[in-house]
Amino acid sequence: MKYKPELTNNFHTPSFFDEQRGLSAMYDDFEDDSIFSPEQVLENRGRVAIFIDGSNLFYAALQLGIEIDYTKLLYRLTEGSRLLRAFFYTGVDRTNEKQQGFLLWMRRNGYRVIAKDLVQLPDGSKKANLDVEIAVDLMALVGSYDTAIIVSGDGDLAYAADSVSYRGARIEVVSLRSMTSDSLINVADRYIDLDQIKEDIQKTRKPNLSYNSYSSVGMVEQNNP
Repeated sequence: MKYKPELTNNFHTPSFFDEQRGLSAMYDDFEDDSIFSPEQVLENRGRVAIFIDGSNLFYAALQLGIEIDYTKLLYRLTEGSRLLRAFFYTGVDRTNEKQQGFLLWMRRNGYRVIAKDLVQLPDGSKKANLDVEIAVDLMALVGSYDTAIIVSGDGDLAYAADSVSYRGARIEVVSLRSMTSDSLINVADRYIDLDQIKEDIQKTRKPNLSYNSYSSVGMVEQNNP
């Protein structure tokens, strides 16, 4: 009688492969479909607080080849929800009058500016890291907002964002995908790629508009020596 081996390893059974095909199809469905419609997402946001990493946003705008209109940005991020406060974190050069003019405009147009003096590094560049300030404000205001909108791709903020979510807040991350840490996206309830909304937030150039010079020149001089 000829020996006929039996399949004893479940890995090789047809049912295993059928199961894997089913799982694969399920994952494909998750990629295509969202649990909530855009309208339902907005309804669930409640009161929002916005935390903008100014330097991160500036370099994202350079990558996109656009200038940010901060009035449009605030309108787009809020999307009709109740705004608690919009924080703008940035390094500053106190001797730069154009940058000071830009920050004054921001303060008068809906933003709470948190500024930190730039520190000159040995290579001649200037930098100010405000991750700690953003993380502290995220934590300190929990309970005052329902949704935190983090405009940054910095993975150093992931731990604070995750901690906030465990205390009941929703987390939205807005940033350029190529500049965004996976760890930050993974703790977010919603991720928005700046490339997908650039038409809504970019500046339309107009003559004789004083803000036009502040929003671009001030930020450029802030970030480059």
